[in-house]
Amino acid sequence: MTMHDKAYWQTLASRLQLTTQAFIDGEFVNSHDGSTLKAYNPATGQMIANVTACSGVDIDRAVLAARRVFESGDWSRCPPLERKRVLLRFASLIETHAEELALLQTLEMGKPIADSLAFDLPETARCVAWYAEAIDKQYDEIAPTSEDVHATITRQPLGVVAAVVPWNFPLMIAAWKFAPALAVGNSVILKPAEASSLSALRLAALAKEAGLPDGVFNVTPGHGATAGEALGMHPQVDALAFTGSTATGKRFMRYSSESNLKRVWLECGGKSPHIVFADCPDLDAAAHAAAAGIFTNQGEVCIAGSRLYVEASIFDDFLPRLVSAAKNMPAGDPLDPSTRMGALVSADHHAKVLNFIEQGLSEGMTLHHGGKHATPVEGGWYVEPTILEGAQTTTVMREEIFGPVLSLSRFADEAEAIALANDSIYGLGAGLWTGDLGRAHRVSKRLQAGLVWVNCYADGDISVPFGGMKQSGFGRDKSLHALDKYSDLKTTWFNLTYKK
Repeated sequence: MTMHDKAYWQTLASRLQLTTQAFIDGEFVNSHDGSTLKAYNPATGQMIANVTACSGVDIDRAVLAARRVFESGDWSRCPPLERKRVLLRFASLIETHAEELALLQTLEMGKPIADSLAFDLPETARCVAWYAEAIDKQYDEIAPTSEDVHATITRQPLGVVAAVVPWNFPLMIAAWKFAPALAVGNSVILKPAEASSLSALRLAALAKEAGLPDGVFNVTPGHGATAGEALGMHPQVDALAFTGSTATGKRFMRYSSESNLKRVWLECGGKSPHIVFADCPDLDAAAHAAAAGIFTNQGEVCIAGSRLYVEASIFDDFLPRLVSAAKNMPAGDPLDPSTRMGALVSADHHAKVLNFIEQGLSEGMTLHHGGKHATPVEGGWYVEPTILEGAQTTTVMREEIFGPVLSLSRFADEAEAIALANDSIYGLGAGLWTGDLGRAHRVSKRLQAGLVWVNCYADGDISVPFGGMKQSGFGRDKSLHALDKYSDLKTTWFNLTYKK
């Protein structure tokens, strides 16, 4: 894709026509009670729109529409090739409107426009297209029974699936959930984060244009305590897929137990360890990966390598390389294509990140870089890329900050590195750098994480599963394994000896 200059994006932003109403049963509508929520531009701190905030009444309407169309069979029982055709059209429309969607993401959550356009939007379109192509390549099974029996094992859609998604990768993570759910034949209700509803609502219009029947794809913006809880408690929602904090994930588990035992799939918090051994073949590459692993997307990444462990014998050599890499990622205007780190999503989150830094310093951590509010654009919510060194017991080392704050520590040997890495309630991602193939295999097996990278960090594509262990959640996004979350297996046993 062509990367335009800052003036181009500023002009395009001034001409944007924002969609702010909820999308329910094929129509854009206001909330039942007229409630709205404010959308802000993190780069400037200015409000950009009032967005419909759905109430329980609105959620009920969306669920009933999704249920009605599911039972009709217009999508759930239509030929696989037809579902494939519609979803491929959907993916194509996302590609066609990539600049607009990328700009909406950047305006509403502060990520650099270069990342939105070069990464988020291609990955979103690729995800939808990938699951579209998978539709007519999934086969059911026949069990190896005796000759007088025919037993089939078939996959069926669940019904109504709610997807509650975060603001850090608004469209890509949404696609990880709605694409496989739609591919199987479910109806979907997408509840975007309060801070990132505008891109999801524009996506709804493209879904309708692609040919998804009314009620199959709904977008219900709103507050978590109202719209989110209403989805979690609704007796006609069959499954709920969530990405966000561990505390909120636990609430969704409780909602399930108090309602209809809907399936709940969680991808929650992370405090991912990144280990550099002394036999690392390229310290510069490791330093740049460590910096990118925490400062990309302003550190607002669930798999951010926020705990960096460096073997003591190379620490003094590695540290200046790391600081140099951090200096190459200063906070900047998200609409400037050269910016590598943008603005934090909200004023509250900005204050929270700065408070973590202050707490780390009060607990005796050493500041190696950054640590302050930045002002590339007046009024915006920016924080310098920050490196703090300290003990495993410090708050910064243990809690998910979700910002550009790297906690750094030393280790003596392989056993200590593994122990430090696994000393966390989370288990989402982990990385290690080593030139020893045996060590790479040995350590990767011992790390308690759903994703492990060796001599790289945060690499991957749609073909491999994404998810964690421990309090980082369960279930997997991406890959063919994601289809399991949104479908049921049915066994049908035919007695072939029966005669009338």
